[in-house]
Amino acid sequence: ANEDDSDSDSDLIGPPLPPGFQLESETKEDTEERSDDELSDEDDDESNSRYDVLPISHEIELIHGSKSVTALALDPNGSRVVSGGLDYEMKFWDFQGMDSSLQSFRSITPCECHAIKNLEFSANGDVILVISGACIAKIVDRDGFVKGETIKGDQYITDMNHTRGHVAMLNDGGWNPRDKGQFATCSNDGTCRLWDIQNLKTHKSVLKPRSSGGLRAIPNTCRYTRNTELVSVGCNDGSVQMWDTRRSLINTSAIVREAHTKGSEITSIQFSYDGNCLLTRGTDDALKLWDMKMLKKPIFEIKELFNRFSMTDCFFSPDDRLIGTGVSCLKGEELGRLMMYSRDNAELKHEIPVSKGAVIRSSWHPKLNQIICGSSNGAVKVYYDPNRSDRGAKLCVVKHKRKYRESYENIEQQIIAPHALPLFKTERKKSYRLQMLKARKDPIKSRRPELPVTGPGQGGRIASAGNTFASFIARNLGVKNKIDDNEDPREAILRHAKEAAENPYWVSPAYAATQPKPVFAAETKEDDEDEPSAKRPHIPV
Repeated sequence: ANEDDSDSDSDLIGPPLPPGFQLESETKEDTEERSDDELSDEDDDESNSRYDVLPISHEIELIHGSKSVTALALDPNGSRVVSGGLDYEMKFWDFQGMDSSLQSFRSITPCECHAIKNLEFSANGDVILVISGACIAKIVDRDGFVKGETIKGDQYITDMNHTRGHVAMLNDGGWNPRDKGQFATCSNDGTCRLWDIQNLKTHKSVLKPRSSGGLRAIPNTCRYTRNTELVSVGCNDGSVQMWDTRRSLINTSAIVREAHTKGSEITSIQFSYDGNCLLTRGTDDALKLWDMKMLKKPIFEIKELFNRFSMTDCFFSPDDRLIGTGVSCLKGEELGRLMMYSRDNAELKHEIPVSKGAVIRSSWHPKLNQIICGSSNGAVKVYYDPNRSDRGAKLCVVKHKRKYRESYENIEQQIIAPHALPLFKTERKKSYRLQMLKARKDPIKSRRPELPVTGPGQGGRIASAGNTFASFIARNLGVKNKIDDNEDPREAILRHAKEAAENPYWVSPAYAATQPKPVFAAETKEDDEDEPSAKRPHIPV
């Protein structure tokens, strides 16, 4: 017994336990471990079923303006929304900084008088690609400051390979999903150009879609695949053309000539998250789903989806089980709708009436689990579920609108400085209208200058003969130096002879220093005998 007690004491380390303290049994620990595993399994089940139910139980409305919202984008984290429309404006919305008034914190006009066609955040959400009706694509940061723009090409060059930029209106553009520094743009000049953000002075590559007859096809939308291996372009002839970025970009790697009705525009191209399917939307009122391995024939086609805009979007749900697109209003209809179909059998799952007007832009953010739509009446709707959605619209709806106090009370006694007294107070500058009214009452300031007299004269004033400087000189010169026509000119000159002789001022002093002195001839005897009484004048030599 003593040996057993010594063995048990050697197993205990540290001071003895207090009386009445009991260790937890191993079975209880095992049950707790099992409960933790079960809870983790339940969390996984909930995460898998997060997208089973559409998050449309609640909604908020952001007012962009009175014109159509043709561009809409959410950053990858889901904290900021940007919208653009036909009013040339681009507005920024911050879910974390907004309150229940739902006001945008910034509004800019990045492309002057050109409508915004597409907006898209880069892969890391630092900058935004702005596609407008101009031939230049701009890059702005999250706060709306322009960071760069693509160069404009030479419109007099026929070969588009030899010009460094687009020469016609842009239609669409998008970022590389894996490289934050590369993006693509397509234009009415018949090219799709790949750009590097580090060098916007020239394009990186040029893609030229062609029609079935070999002529130029105008691309209306462009998109990278999820793995960035392909660049897909939807053209105005109803074709979808793809290029492999790992090979030469001269020839297409895949092409679907009649993806939509010939002559109809393809308004949107979207790839599934698993990369196996392609979704296209066109102006032929159709939505088609394609298998990337079998592009000859679509998996299914959904018709009678009226489309009035060339920017109408389509999208996949984050779990790739649903597809959706917006529908424009037919004649007699008031509300635009958002249609959700099953990816497996094209069954209509949900029809969501959005607002008065066509639904143009729509997307389902995977991180927020919220659906955002832009319509033609200038409104942006955000749908969410309080239980299944995260952050986003849930952050701003719970914040009360800030109230500003209109009246203020001075708790402490007011201190008046000497120069704040009315005696030293400077007079407040009046408005321009009050200054003009006061000046009108002043007879000196409001005196009207006399107008020049025309005609024979009036009011004791004689009309002037002429208004030119020459007429003034001629008129005054004749008054000051008036000459009598009957006066002899010789007498008029000799009148001043005596004064000139007594006071030589003008002529004689001027020649006194340069003229020689006169030398007179001496008198002879012969002259004296002939004329003794007469004196001959001296003749200078």
